[in-house]
Amino acid sequence: MEKVYVPARSTEALASVVSPERLSALLDIGGARVRGALDGRGIVNVSSTAVGGGVAEMLHVMLPYTRDAGIDSSWFVLEGDDRFFEITKRLHHRIHGSPGDGGPLGPAEAEHLAAIGSQNADQLEASVVPGDVVILHDPQPAATAAIVASWGTGVVWRCHIGTEHSNEYTEQAWAFLRPFLEPYVDAYVFTRREYAPDWVPAELLHVIHPAIDPLSPKNRPMDDDVARDVLRYVGLIDGGLSTHVTFTRSDGAPGRLMHYADIVRNGPPPSPNTPLVVQVSRWDPLKDMSGVMHGFVDAVLDGLDAHLVLAGPVVTSIADDPEAAQVLNQVRIEWMDLPHAARNRVQLVCLPMTDSDENGLIVNALQRHATVVVQKSLEEGFGLTVAEAMFKGKAVVASGIGGIRDQITHGVDGLLVDDPIDLVDFGASVTRLLRDPALRDSLGAEARKKVVDKFLPDTSLTHWGDVILAAMERDRSRRAIPQPSR
Repeated sequence: MEKVYVPARSTEALASVVSPERLSALLDIGGARVRGALDGRGIVNVSSTAVGGGVAEMLHVMLPYTRDAGIDSSWFVLEGDDRFFEITKRLHHRIHGSPGDGGPLGPAEAEHLAAIGSQNADQLEASVVPGDVVILHDPQPAATAAIVASWGTGVVWRCHIGTEHSNEYTEQAWAFLRPFLEPYVDAYVFTRREYAPDWVPAELLHVIHPAIDPLSPKNRPMDDDVARDVLRYVGLIDGGLSTHVTFTRSDGAPGRLMHYADIVRNGPPPSPNTPLVVQVSRWDPLKDMSGVMHGFVDAVLDGLDAHLVLAGPVVTSIADDPEAAQVLNQVRIEWMDLPHAARNRVQLVCLPMTDSDENGLIVNALQRHATVVVQKSLEEGFGLTVAEAMFKGKAVVASGIGGIRDQITHGVDGLLVDDPIDLVDFGASVTRLLRDPALRDSLGAEARKKVVDKFLPDTSLTHWGDVILAAMERDRSRRAIPQPSR
């Protein structure tokens, strides 16, 4: 397994964004309470990838502040073969109510997940001691729960995905996962209560909204001229080549922008003054990049000079997503079928992932430079890119589904499209914002307030403290033995 190093970050630095009362509650009450209960033991996170996607994003947000609070927090990335990730991607789609690749979820697949889980647990065992709390993120590490629980730890399963609409596919996924989880998990965490299957006991169910880090390279303040320099450097806008772009890394060290974006585009890049409509997400069918493209082309090109940027990670960088290259290729095929004039106004962009701070810097610049940010997902547990854009004061057009409805109040701090496949409504909403700067400003200002109030690390960490304590208590009760010490 890969151990991911995440440096501590001063929690007190959040004082530039959150109130003194909130900061005090986090440091003096939440942090001290959990630290005392752990009594020298730690929190161990297990996920399927260290870069790309929401889970990695959230762990990069939460762990630095947890460590600064004096809590031993570590993060391990499991290893798996191609078949393992095909099965877990199948589970990902079915938890969202979609058939995915249509493959089976039967005894052979369960046996394979169990075998990979056992191999990873063998590597993890040296880094876990009795009394630790182990947080397993999403379906990939679920098969390690039984082994981890046998070590005398509290086990938390954090599911970052889901849909509130049950069907045959969601039932297949939950029936498959239930034996791996139900006997061993001490606390379940979902983004929305409606996402949890009915076999999760109410007393073990916790709801936590993800958070963004306002101090990371992806979200910290950035002047307009710096944003333009970054986008010139990576090739996304015209206006002269920027040859030297510096920034401050997550750990405070100086950094230089060194990598370019891979771009599919007709002709020269747009000028710095051209309005950009931007979606940043994984190359995943549920993000509906092709739908965004067709909705933009059908509605926005008429009478407006805006360009569309569809940006995702370099497809070879995400180990747990075997579909990414296929999705990108399909979007590119559909892009090639567009009329020449439309292709001139649409860019398909793969952002470099070699350096996570560089990637964050580019996303920051792209969202800040955007005129309108969109997230037209077909299913979405919680839109991190939505929260990031809202925090930057951007007007967002997003699908009115899942966790996005907890983020955006239609007409107040963004615009929602009720039916995510309604390209007419989507295109009209984007066009409305492009034509109305006053509305963009009003929605953007309210959007930033919403994120500061609800989706920053202090709020999420306080809720996580409750989960850790509950898992420890449940584990003690289940075993009816004194907690061992290190």
